[in-house]
Amino acid sequence: MDEANRKTRIFVVDDEVSFTKLVKLTLEARGNYEVCVLNNPKLAVATALKFMPDIIILDVVMPEIDGGELYHLFKLNPNLKEIPIIFLTAIVRQSELEKNRGMIGGSFYLAKPVSADGLLRAIEQHLRPS
Repeated sequence: MDEANRKTRIFVVDDEVSFTKLVKLTLEARGNYEVCVLNNPKLAVATALKFMPDIIILDVVMPEIDGGELYHLFKLNPNLKEIPIIFLTAIVRQSELEKNRGMIGGSFYLAKPVSADGLLRAIEQHLRPS
């Protein structure tokens, strides 16, 4: 497949299996996304290195390794550090995020539950320029 027809690769790390299944189905139904989901955050760096996503969607609250720790592990890896990351959180309301244009501490956040349109807008807005 040539670069012009290449699907955007999205890596979703969230411990909620039903949520990741829904995101994968929703995004892949659009036809221009290839989605890899992972429910075990301990495998996130290794999986990202194999998949090499264009963007990462990362849950904040997960057991054993939280989204903040994973963020730092991604940023420490020279092959992953430039990949944009969107955090998902159920601990902050969307209205709070909207006041700060979705940014907390320099990172972009979406509040759960997130709509398909909201997620798609965030993905398109934060993809690194090609």
